[in-house]
Amino acid sequence: MKDKTIDYILRTTWLAVNKMYNEEASQFGTTMATGFALLSIDPEKGTPSTSLGPKMGMEATSLSRTLKTMEANGLIERKPNPEDGRGVLIFLTDFGREKRALSKEKVLTFNETIKANVSEEELANFTKVAEVINNMISNKQIYNKKEHILK
Repeated sequence: MKDKTIDYILRTTWLAVNKMYNEEASQFGTTMATGFALLSIDPEKGTPSTSLGPKMGMEATSLSRTLKTMEANGLIERKPNPEDGRGVLIFLTDFGREKRALSKEKVLTFNETIKANVSEEELANFTKVAEVINNMISNKQIYNKKEHILK
């Protein structure tokens, strides 16, 4: 990967991770998106549906579809938010908690395996570079809209 662009490395690595997680999840009749949602829902207090999308970096339509499937599969239940009559809280069912535990185990296995094969310094550098990229994108420091106005 020495001569590849940074975005190429990020994209191909993410696609490989995504594929790996989906292959693991399929053995349990689920998907990576469902596993990620299970891990993003507070197992004790539930989670407002409106905060799940931003927390997961998912668009509302994709999240809505995922939650609908999860509810149909008995992983979650929706309850009115007692603090906000218009809102809905998403709670894990007992079955959802079981699947959440499996998802957590898979994520921890991935993390521990990577940590066992990469030095602490390399991992710290990787994290720092990822933070810089995310901050630059968030702060629109890569493509300034003024530079791209057609003349």
